[in-house]
Amino acid sequence: MQPVFLLTDLFVYAILLFVIWYLWHVRSDRNLRANWRLAMRRPVSMVSSMVLGFFMLIALTDSVHYREALPASPGQTSTQYAAEASSLLDNLLKPLATARERSYSEPLSAVAFRKETFERDGVSVRDYPRLRFGGKHLKDPASELAADVSQKTWAALAMGSAIVVIVLLLGFATAAARTGLALTAVFNRFRKGQTLWPWRSMAITLAVLVLSITWVVTLSQGYHVFGTDRTGNSVLVFALKSVRTALVIGGLTTLVVLPLALLLGVTAGYLRGWVDEAIQYVYTLLASIPDVLLIAASVLLLQVFIDKNQGVFETSLERADARLFFLCLILGITSFTGLCRLVRGETLKLRELEYIQSARAFGVSTPRVLWRHIVPNLMHLVLINTVMQFSSFVLAEAVLSYVGVGVDPKTASFGVMINTARAELAATPLVWWTLATAFGFMFLIVLSANLLADAVRDAFDPRTRLRSASPVANSNQEVAA
Repeated sequence: MQPVFLLTDLFVYAILLFVIWYLWHVRSDRNLRANWRLAMRRPVSMVSSMVLGFFMLIALTDSVHYREALPASPGQTSTQYAAEASSLLDNLLKPLATARERSYSEPLSAVAFRKETFERDGVSVRDYPRLRFGGKHLKDPASELAADVSQKTWAALAMGSAIVVIVLLLGFATAAARTGLALTAVFNRFRKGQTLWPWRSMAITLAVLVLSITWVVTLSQGYHVFGTDRTGNSVLVFALKSVRTALVIGGLTTLVVLPLALLLGVTAGYLRGWVDEAIQYVYTLLASIPDVLLIAASVLLLQVFIDKNQGVFETSLERADARLFFLCLILGITSFTGLCRLVRGETLKLRELEYIQSARAFGVSTPRVLWRHIVPNLMHLVLINTVMQFSSFVLAEAVLSYVGVGVDPKTASFGVMINTARAELAATPLVWWTLATAFGFMFLIVLSANLLADAVRDAFDPRTRLRSASPVANSNQEVAA
Protein backbone atom coordinates (compact mmCIF):
# COMPACT_ATOMS: atom_id res chain seq x y z
CA MET A 1 0.00 0.00 0.00
CA GLN A 2 1.39 3.38 -1.08
CA PRO A 3 -0.05 6.48 0.69
CA VAL A 4 -1.36 9.28 -1.56
CA PHE A 5 -1.90 12.83 -0.34
CA LEU A 6 -4.29 14.95 -2.40
CA LEU A 7 -4.63 18.71 -1.96
CA THR A 8 -7.98 18.40 -0.23
CA ASP A 9 -6.65 15.54 1.92
CA LEU A 10 -3.97 17.85 3.31
CA PHE A 11 -6.67 20.40 4.08
CA VAL A 12 -8.75 17.80 5.94
CA TYR A 13 -5.72 16.70 7.97
CA ALA A 14 -4.90 20.34 8.77
CA ILE A 15 -8.46 20.91 9.99
CA LEU A 16 -8.23 17.78 12.16
CA LEU A 17 -4.98 19.01 13.75
CA PHE A 18 -6.51 22.45 14.30
CA VAL A 19 -9.55 20.93 16.04
CA ILE A 20 -7.28 18.87 18.32
CA TRP A 21 -5.25 21.99 19.17
CA TYR A 22 -8.41 24.03 19.76
CA LEU A 23 -9.84 21.41 22.13
CA TRP A 24 -6.60 21.52 24.11
CA HIS A 25 -6.77 25.33 24.11
CA VAL A 26 -10.38 25.28 25.35
CA ARG A 27 -9.41 22.98 28.21
CA SER A 28 -6.74 25.46 29.34
CA ASP A 29 -8.91 28.59 28.98
CA ARG A 30 -11.54 28.98 31.71
CA ASN A 31 -13.75 31.46 29.85
CA LEU A 32 -13.75 29.48 26.61
CA ARG A 33 -14.45 26.29 28.52
CA ALA A 34 -17.41 27.92 30.28
CA ASN A 35 -18.84 29.27 27.01
CA TRP A 36 -18.60 25.92 25.24
CA ARG A 37 -20.19 24.20 28.24
CA LEU A 38 -23.06 26.64 28.03
CA ALA A 39 -23.46 25.92 24.33
CA MET A 40 -23.18 22.14 24.50
CA ARG A 41 -25.57 21.74 27.43
CA ARG A 42 -28.43 22.58 25.08
CA PRO A 43 -29.93 19.38 23.67
CA VAL A 44 -30.22 20.77 20.14
CA SER A 45 -26.52 21.67 19.99
CA MET A 46 -25.39 18.27 21.26
CA VAL A 47 -27.66 16.42 18.83
CA SER A 48 -26.45 18.58 15.93
CA SER A 49 -22.84 17.96 16.96
CA MET A 50 -23.37 14.20 16.93
CA VAL A 51 -24.96 14.26 13.47
CA LEU A 52 -22.22 16.51 12.08
CA GLY A 53 -19.59 14.32 13.74
CA PHE A 54 -21.02 11.28 11.96
CA PHE A 55 -20.76 13.00 8.59
CA MET A 56 -17.25 14.23 9.40
CA LEU A 57 -16.21 10.67 10.23
CA ILE A 58 -17.43 9.59 6.78
CA ALA A 59 -15.48 12.45 5.18
CA LEU A 60 -12.35 11.52 7.13
CA THR A 61 -12.45 7.89 6.02
CA ASP A 62 -12.86 9.10 2.44
CA SER A 63 -9.79 11.34 2.83
CA VAL A 64 -7.33 8.50 3.50
CA HIS A 65 -6.09 7.71 -0.01
CA TYR A 66 -3.60 5.06 -1.08
CA ARG A 67 -2.58 2.94 -4.06
CA GLU A 68 -3.05 -0.78 -3.61
CA ALA A 69 -0.22 -3.15 -4.47
CA LEU A 70 -0.79 -5.19 -7.62
CA PRO A 71 -0.37 -8.99 -7.59
CA ALA A 72 3.25 -9.94 -8.18
CA SER A 73 4.09 -11.55 -11.50
CA PRO A 74 6.76 -14.27 -11.96
CA GLY A 75 10.24 -12.78 -11.85
CA GLN A 76 9.07 -9.41 -10.53
CA THR A 77 11.57 -7.84 -8.14
CA SER A 78 9.76 -4.62 -7.17
CA THR A 79 6.22 -3.94 -5.98
CA GLN A 80 3.90 -2.39 -8.54
CA TYR A 81 0.97 -0.23 -7.47
CA ALA A 82 -2.38 0.57 -9.05
CA ALA A 83 -2.53 3.65 -11.26
CA GLU A 84 -5.57 5.15 -9.54
CA ALA A 85 -5.69 5.80 -5.81
CA SER A 86 -8.60 4.64 -3.68
CA SER A 87 -9.76 5.67 -0.23
CA LEU A 88 -10.54 3.80 2.94
CA LEU A 89 -14.24 4.42 2.32
CA ASP A 90 -13.89 2.93 -1.18
CA ASN A 91 -12.52 -0.22 0.39
CA LEU A 92 -15.39 -0.41 2.88
CA LEU A 93 -17.98 0.10 0.14
CA LYS A 94 -16.32 -2.17 -2.41
CA PRO A 95 -19.03 -4.91 -2.21
CA LEU A 96 -21.70 -2.35 -3.12
CA ALA A 97 -19.56 -0.52 -5.66
CA THR A 98 -18.86 -3.74 -7.57
CA ALA A 99 -22.51 -4.89 -7.45
CA ARG A 100 -23.53 -2.94 -10.54
CA GLU A 101 -26.84 -3.38 -12.30
CA ARG A 102 -27.72 -2.70 -15.93
CA SER A 103 -29.67 0.51 -15.26
CA TYR A 104 -32.25 1.96 -12.88
CA SER A 105 -33.68 -0.04 -10.01
CA GLU A 106 -35.92 1.14 -7.19
CA PRO A 107 -34.83 1.02 -3.53
CA LEU A 108 -35.09 -2.48 -2.07
CA SER A 109 -36.15 -3.93 -5.39
CA ALA A 110 -35.33 -7.32 -6.90
CA VAL A 111 -36.26 -6.45 -10.50
CA ALA A 112 -35.31 -3.67 -12.89
CA PHE A 113 -37.26 -0.42 -13.01
CA ARG A 114 -38.26 -0.64 -16.66
CA LYS A 115 -39.43 -3.50 -18.82
CA GLU A 116 -37.00 -5.10 -21.22
CA THR A 117 -37.25 -7.76 -23.92
CA PHE A 118 -35.37 -10.94 -23.02
CA GLU A 119 -35.68 -14.69 -23.31
CA ARG A 120 -37.28 -16.76 -20.58
CA ASP A 121 -37.40 -20.54 -20.98
CA GLY A 122 -36.61 -20.13 -24.66
CA VAL A 123 -39.47 -17.67 -25.23
CA SER A 124 -39.00 -13.97 -25.94
CA VAL A 125 -40.94 -11.96 -23.34
CA ARG A 126 -41.17 -8.31 -22.31
CA ASP A 127 -41.05 -8.02 -18.55
CA TYR A 128 -39.05 -6.62 -15.64
CA PRO A 129 -35.74 -8.56 -15.61
CA ARG A 130 -34.13 -9.77 -12.40
CA LEU A 131 -31.31 -7.71 -10.96
CA ARG A 132 -27.78 -9.08 -10.84
CA PHE A 133 -27.32 -8.24 -7.15
CA GLY A 134 -30.54 -6.95 -5.62
CA GLY A 135 -32.60 -9.85 -4.34
CA LYS A 136 -30.61 -12.46 -6.25
CA HIS A 137 -31.04 -14.87 -3.32
CA LEU A 138 -34.83 -14.89 -3.82
CA LYS A 139 -36.42 -17.57 -5.96
CA ASP A 140 -39.73 -15.73 -6.42
CA PRO A 141 -39.37 -12.00 -5.70
CA ALA A 142 -43.08 -11.31 -6.08
CA SER A 143 -43.96 -13.49 -3.09
CA GLU A 144 -40.72 -13.48 -1.04
CA LEU A 145 -39.51 -9.88 -1.26
CA ALA A 146 -41.72 -8.30 1.43
CA ALA A 147 -41.13 -11.12 3.91
CA ASP A 148 -37.36 -11.09 3.35
CA VAL A 149 -37.09 -7.32 3.78
CA SER A 150 -39.22 -7.51 6.92
CA GLN A 151 -37.10 -10.32 8.37
CA LYS A 152 -33.84 -8.46 7.69
CA THR A 153 -35.32 -5.26 9.12
CA TRP A 154 -36.29 -6.93 12.39
CA ALA A 155 -32.87 -8.58 12.61
CA ALA A 156 -31.15 -5.21 12.06
CA LEU A 157 -33.34 -3.51 14.66
CA ALA A 158 -32.60 -6.27 17.16
CA MET A 159 -28.86 -5.97 16.56
CA GLY A 160 -28.95 -2.17 16.81
CA SER A 161 -31.09 -2.28 19.95
CA ALA A 162 -28.66 -4.68 21.58
CA ILE A 163 -25.74 -2.35 20.83
CA VAL A 164 -27.63 0.65 22.22
CA VAL A 165 -28.64 -1.22 25.38
CA ILE A 166 -25.05 -2.34 26.02
CA VAL A 167 -23.76 1.20 25.58
CA LEU A 168 -26.44 2.61 27.90
CA LEU A 169 -25.75 0.00 30.59
CA LEU A 170 -22.04 0.79 30.47
CA GLY A 171 -22.87 4.49 30.72
CA PHE A 172 -25.21 3.95 33.70
CA ALA A 173 -22.59 1.82 35.47
CA THR A 174 -19.91 4.45 34.90
CA ALA A 175 -22.20 7.25 36.14
CA ALA A 176 -23.16 5.23 39.23
CA ALA A 177 -19.50 4.57 40.04
CA ARG A 178 -18.53 8.24 39.65
CA THR A 179 -21.49 9.71 41.58
CA GLY A 180 -21.96 6.97 44.19
CA LEU A 181 -25.68 6.68 43.37
CA ALA A 182 -27.60 3.47 42.78
CA LEU A 183 -28.30 2.32 39.22
CA THR A 184 -32.03 2.94 39.66
CA ALA A 185 -31.39 6.52 40.80
CA VAL A 186 -29.09 7.15 37.83
CA PHE A 187 -31.68 5.70 35.46
CA ASN A 188 -34.51 7.82 36.92
CA ARG A 189 -32.45 11.01 36.57
CA PHE A 190 -31.62 10.02 33.01
CA ARG A 191 -35.25 9.20 32.17
CA LYS A 192 -36.54 12.51 33.55
CA GLY A 193 -33.76 14.54 31.91
CA GLN A 194 -32.48 15.77 35.29
CA THR A 195 -28.81 15.72 34.32
CA LEU A 196 -26.28 18.49 33.86
CA TRP A 197 -25.57 17.40 30.29
CA PRO A 198 -28.31 16.39 27.80
CA TRP A 199 -27.58 12.66 28.09
CA ARG A 200 -31.14 11.66 27.24
CA SER A 201 -31.08 13.55 23.94
CA MET A 202 -27.63 12.15 23.18
CA ALA A 203 -28.86 8.62 23.86
CA ILE A 204 -31.86 9.07 21.55
CA THR A 205 -29.60 10.42 18.80
CA LEU A 206 -27.15 7.56 19.29
CA ALA A 207 -30.00 5.06 19.09
CA VAL A 208 -31.30 6.59 15.84
CA LEU A 209 -27.81 6.58 14.29
CA VAL A 210 -27.01 3.02 15.37
CA LEU A 211 -30.38 1.64 14.26
CA SER A 212 -30.11 3.44 10.91
CA ILE A 213 -26.58 2.15 10.31
CA THR A 214 -27.40 -1.43 11.24
CA TRP A 215 -30.51 -1.35 9.05
CA VAL A 216 -28.62 -0.02 6.03
CA VAL A 217 -25.69 -2.41 6.52
CA THR A 218 -27.94 -5.45 6.96
CA LEU A 219 -30.16 -4.74 3.96
CA SER A 220 -27.19 -3.71 1.79
CA GLN A 221 -25.96 -7.30 1.92
CA GLY A 222 -28.81 -8.32 -0.38
CA TYR A 223 -30.36 -5.16 -1.85
CA HIS A 224 -29.64 -1.66 -3.10
CA VAL A 225 -31.14 0.28 -0.19
CA PHE A 226 -31.40 3.59 -2.09
CA GLY A 227 -31.69 2.09 -5.56
CA THR A 228 -29.35 2.51 -8.54
CA ASP A 229 -28.81 5.26 -11.10
CA ARG A 230 -28.83 5.25 -14.89
CA THR A 231 -25.49 3.42 -15.10
CA GLY A 232 -26.51 0.82 -12.51
CA ASN A 233 -24.31 2.18 -9.70
CA SER A 234 -25.55 2.25 -6.13
CA VAL A 235 -27.03 5.60 -5.13
CA LEU A 236 -26.02 4.93 -1.51
CA VAL A 237 -22.33 4.69 -2.48
CA PHE A 238 -22.53 7.91 -4.49
CA ALA A 239 -24.28 9.74 -1.62
CA LEU A 240 -21.72 8.63 0.97
CA LYS A 241 -18.89 9.69 -1.35
CA SER A 242 -20.60 13.06 -1.81
CA VAL A 243 -20.44 13.84 1.91
CA ARG A 244 -16.70 14.55 1.72
CA THR A 245 -17.15 16.87 -1.27
CA ALA A 246 -19.87 18.85 0.53
CA LEU A 247 -17.86 19.24 3.74
CA VAL A 248 -14.66 20.13 1.86
CA ILE A 249 -16.44 22.79 -0.19
CA GLY A 250 -18.15 24.23 2.89
CA GLY A 251 -15.10 24.04 5.15
CA LEU A 252 -12.31 25.09 2.79
CA THR A 253 -14.31 27.95 1.25
CA THR A 254 -15.24 29.19 4.72
CA LEU A 255 -11.58 29.19 5.75
CA VAL A 256 -10.75 31.28 2.68
CA VAL A 257 -13.55 33.75 3.42
CA LEU A 258 -12.88 34.13 7.16
CA PRO A 259 -9.33 35.61 7.20
CA LEU A 260 -9.98 37.80 4.16
CA ALA A 261 -13.21 39.29 5.52
CA LEU A 262 -11.95 39.63 9.09
CA LEU A 263 -8.61 41.24 8.18
CA LEU A 264 -9.97 43.67 5.59
CA GLY A 265 -13.15 44.51 7.49
CA VAL A 266 -11.45 45.23 10.82
CA THR A 267 -8.67 47.23 9.14
CA ALA A 268 -11.11 49.32 7.12
CA GLY A 269 -13.44 50.01 10.05
CA TYR A 270 -10.74 50.89 12.56
CA LEU A 271 -8.24 52.87 10.44
CA ARG A 272 -10.78 54.56 8.16
CA GLY A 273 -9.44 57.22 5.81
CA TRP A 274 -7.76 56.15 2.59
CA VAL A 275 -7.37 52.55 3.85
CA ASP A 276 -11.13 52.29 4.25
CA GLU A 277 -11.69 53.81 0.80
CA ALA A 278 -9.26 51.38 -0.88
CA ILE A 279 -10.73 48.29 0.78
CA GLN A 280 -14.28 49.40 0.01
CA TYR A 281 -13.29 49.91 -3.61
CA VAL A 282 -11.87 46.38 -3.84
CA TYR A 283 -14.86 44.53 -2.40
CA THR A 284 -17.38 46.78 -4.14
CA LEU A 285 -15.70 46.00 -7.45
CA LEU A 286 -15.85 42.27 -6.73
CA ALA A 287 -19.47 42.47 -5.57
CA SER A 288 -20.50 44.27 -8.78
CA ILE A 289 -19.49 41.28 -10.92
CA PRO A 290 -22.13 38.50 -11.10
CA ASP A 291 -20.86 35.61 -9.00
CA VAL A 292 -21.87 32.88 -11.41
CA LEU A 293 -20.14 34.54 -14.38
CA LEU A 294 -16.93 35.20 -12.42
CA ILE A 295 -16.84 31.65 -11.06
CA ALA A 296 -17.62 30.19 -14.48
CA ALA A 297 -14.83 32.16 -16.14
CA SER A 298 -12.34 31.21 -13.41
CA VAL A 299 -13.26 27.52 -13.54
CA LEU A 300 -12.95 27.42 -17.32
CA LEU A 301 -9.52 29.08 -17.18
CA LEU A 302 -8.51 26.59 -14.49
CA GLN A 303 -9.71 23.67 -16.61
CA VAL A 304 -7.61 24.91 -19.54
CA PHE A 305 -4.56 25.09 -17.26
CA ILE A 306 -5.15 21.54 -16.00
CA ASP A 307 -5.60 20.20 -19.54
CA LYS A 308 -2.36 21.83 -20.71
CA ASN A 309 -0.34 20.60 -17.71
CA GLN A 310 -1.19 16.91 -17.58
CA GLY A 311 2.21 16.13 -16.05
CA VAL A 312 1.44 18.12 -12.90
CA PHE A 313 -1.68 16.06 -12.22
CA GLU A 314 -0.86 12.48 -13.18
CA THR A 315 -4.20 10.76 -12.64
CA SER A 316 -7.82 11.70 -13.23
CA LEU A 317 -8.41 11.64 -9.47
CA GLU A 318 -5.67 14.24 -8.91
CA ARG A 319 -7.08 16.44 -11.69
CA ALA A 320 -10.60 16.23 -10.25
CA ASP A 321 -9.26 16.97 -6.76
CA ALA A 322 -7.30 19.99 -8.04
CA ARG A 323 -10.46 21.35 -9.66
CA LEU A 324 -12.34 20.90 -6.38
CA PHE A 325 -9.57 22.64 -4.42
CA PHE A 326 -9.35 25.66 -6.72
CA LEU A 327 -13.14 25.87 -6.95
CA CYS A 328 -13.17 26.37 -3.17
CA LEU A 329 -10.57 29.14 -3.48
CA ILE A 330 -12.55 30.86 -6.23
CA LEU A 331 -15.78 30.61 -4.22
CA GLY A 332 -14.04 32.09 -1.18
CA ILE A 333 -12.54 35.03 -3.07
CA THR A 334 -15.89 35.92 -4.64
CA SER A 335 -17.94 35.47 -1.45
CA PHE A 336 -16.09 37.37 1.30
CA THR A 337 -17.68 40.75 0.54
CA GLY A 338 -20.83 40.28 2.64
CA LEU A 339 -18.96 39.31 5.80
CA CYS A 340 -16.39 42.05 5.15
CA ARG A 341 -19.14 44.71 5.08
CA LEU A 342 -20.63 43.33 8.30
CA VAL A 343 -17.28 43.32 10.12
CA ARG A 344 -16.43 46.84 8.90
CA GLY A 345 -19.75 48.24 10.13
CA GLU A 346 -19.45 46.60 13.55
CA THR A 347 -15.84 47.80 13.89
CA LEU A 348 -16.90 51.38 13.14
CA LYS A 349 -19.29 51.12 16.09
CA LEU A 350 -16.85 49.43 18.47
CA ARG A 351 -13.98 51.87 17.87
CA GLU A 352 -16.08 54.68 19.39
CA LEU A 353 -16.77 52.85 22.65
CA GLU A 354 -15.12 54.03 25.84
CA TYR A 355 -12.90 51.04 26.51
CA ILE A 356 -11.38 51.32 23.02
CA GLN A 357 -10.80 55.05 23.53
CA SER A 358 -9.20 54.31 26.92
CA ALA A 359 -6.87 51.72 25.38
CA ARG A 360 -5.78 54.20 22.73
CA ALA A 361 -5.27 56.93 25.37
CA PHE A 362 -2.98 54.62 27.35
CA GLY A 363 -0.84 54.11 24.25
CA VAL A 364 -1.87 50.54 23.38
CA SER A 365 -0.65 49.74 19.88
CA THR A 366 -3.12 49.42 17.01
CA PRO A 367 -2.46 45.69 16.37
CA ARG A 368 -3.00 44.92 20.05
CA VAL A 369 -6.24 46.93 20.17
CA LEU A 370 -7.51 45.06 17.11
CA TRP A 371 -6.48 41.62 18.36
CA ARG A 372 -7.35 41.96 22.04
CA HIS A 373 -10.39 44.25 22.05
CA ILE A 374 -12.02 44.50 18.60
CA VAL A 375 -11.82 40.97 17.20
CA PRO A 376 -13.12 39.11 20.32
CA ASN A 377 -16.23 41.30 20.33
CA LEU A 378 -16.86 40.49 16.69
CA MET A 379 -16.57 36.71 16.94
CA HIS A 380 -20.23 36.02 17.71
CA LEU A 381 -21.23 37.83 14.50
CA VAL A 382 -18.44 36.21 12.51
CA LEU A 383 -19.30 32.77 13.86
CA ILE A 384 -22.99 32.77 12.96
CA ASN A 385 -22.32 34.38 9.56
CA THR A 386 -19.53 31.89 8.84
CA VAL A 387 -21.63 28.84 9.63
CA MET A 388 -24.54 30.20 7.61
CA GLN A 389 -22.13 30.70 4.72
CA PHE A 390 -20.91 27.13 5.21
CA SER A 391 -24.45 25.99 4.54
CA SER A 392 -24.80 28.28 1.53
CA PHE A 393 -21.53 26.98 0.04
CA VAL A 394 -22.79 23.39 0.32
CA LEU A 395 -25.90 24.45 -1.57
CA ALA A 396 -23.93 26.61 -4.03
CA GLU A 397 -22.04 23.58 -5.27
CA ALA A 398 -25.32 22.06 -6.43
CA VAL A 399 -26.16 25.24 -8.37
CA LEU A 400 -22.72 25.41 -10.00
CA SER A 401 -22.86 21.75 -11.02
CA TYR A 402 -26.32 22.37 -12.46
CA VAL A 403 -24.92 25.02 -14.83
CA GLY A 404 -21.86 22.91 -15.62
CA VAL A 405 -19.09 24.85 -13.83
CA GLY A 406 -19.00 22.94 -10.55
CA VAL A 407 -16.83 20.02 -9.58
CA ASP A 408 -15.52 17.52 -12.11
CA PRO A 409 -18.34 15.30 -13.43
CA LYS A 410 -16.39 12.26 -12.20
CA THR A 411 -16.35 13.63 -8.65
CA ALA A 412 -19.13 12.37 -6.39
CA SER A 413 -21.15 15.33 -5.16
CA PHE A 414 -24.73 16.21 -4.36
CA GLY A 415 -24.68 18.74 -7.19
CA VAL A 416 -23.81 16.03 -9.69
CA MET A 417 -26.61 13.87 -8.25
CA ILE A 418 -29.14 16.70 -8.61
CA ASN A 419 -27.90 17.52 -12.10
CA THR A 420 -28.35 13.86 -13.06
CA ALA A 421 -31.81 13.77 -11.51
CA ARG A 422 -32.86 16.75 -13.65
CA ALA A 423 -33.41 14.51 -16.66
CA GLU A 424 -34.75 11.65 -14.54
CA LEU A 425 -37.61 13.78 -13.21
CA ALA A 426 -38.98 14.07 -16.75
CA ALA A 427 -38.91 10.30 -17.27
CA THR A 428 -41.98 8.10 -17.23
CA PRO A 429 -42.27 6.43 -14.78
CA LEU A 430 -40.64 8.95 -12.46
CA VAL A 431 -37.14 8.21 -11.14
CA TRP A 432 -37.38 9.90 -7.74
CA TRP A 433 -34.86 8.20 -5.46
CA THR A 434 -31.68 9.94 -6.70
CA LEU A 435 -33.03 13.42 -5.97
CA ALA A 436 -34.64 12.27 -2.70
CA THR A 437 -31.35 10.80 -1.45
CA ALA A 438 -29.36 13.93 -2.32
CA PHE A 439 -32.03 16.11 -0.69
CA GLY A 440 -32.06 14.01 2.49
CA PHE A 441 -28.28 14.05 2.99
CA MET A 442 -27.96 17.78 2.21
CA PHE A 443 -30.89 18.58 4.49
CA LEU A 444 -29.28 16.79 7.44
CA ILE A 445 -25.88 18.43 6.91
CA VAL A 446 -27.22 21.97 6.46
CA LEU A 447 -29.81 21.73 9.26
CA SER A 448 -27.27 20.35 11.75
CA ALA A 449 -24.79 23.11 10.91
CA ASN A 450 -27.41 25.84 11.27
CA LEU A 451 -28.78 24.57 14.59
CA LEU A 452 -25.28 24.21 16.03
CA ALA A 453 -24.43 27.73 14.85
CA ASP A 454 -27.46 29.17 16.65
CA ALA A 455 -26.52 27.47 19.92
CA VAL A 456 -22.88 28.55 19.72
CA ARG A 457 -23.88 32.11 18.79
CA ASP A 458 -26.16 32.32 21.85
CA ALA A 459 -23.35 31.07 24.10
CA PHE A 460 -20.65 33.39 22.76
CA ASP A 461 -22.77 36.53 22.28
CA PRO A 462 -22.48 38.50 25.56
CA ARG A 463 -26.04 39.85 25.22
CA THR A 464 -27.79 36.50 24.81
CA ARG A 465 -25.39 34.80 27.24
CA LEU A 466 -26.40 37.14 30.04
CA ARG A 467 -30.06 36.40 29.37
CA SER A 468 -29.57 32.62 29.47
CA ALA A 469 -27.03 31.97 32.20
CA SER A 470 -23.69 33.04 33.53
CA PRO A 471 -20.88 30.82 32.19
CA VAL A 472 -18.81 31.25 35.34
CA ALA A 473 -21.78 30.30 37.50
CA ASN A 474 -22.41 27.25 35.38
CA SER A 475 -18.77 26.27 35.70
CA ASN A 476 -18.94 26.56 39.49
CA GLN A 477 -22.18 24.55 39.57
CA GLU A 478 -20.56 21.77 37.58
CA VAL A 479 -17.57 21.66 39.92
CA ALA A 480 -19.92 21.49 42.89
CA ALA A 481 -21.98 18.75 41.22
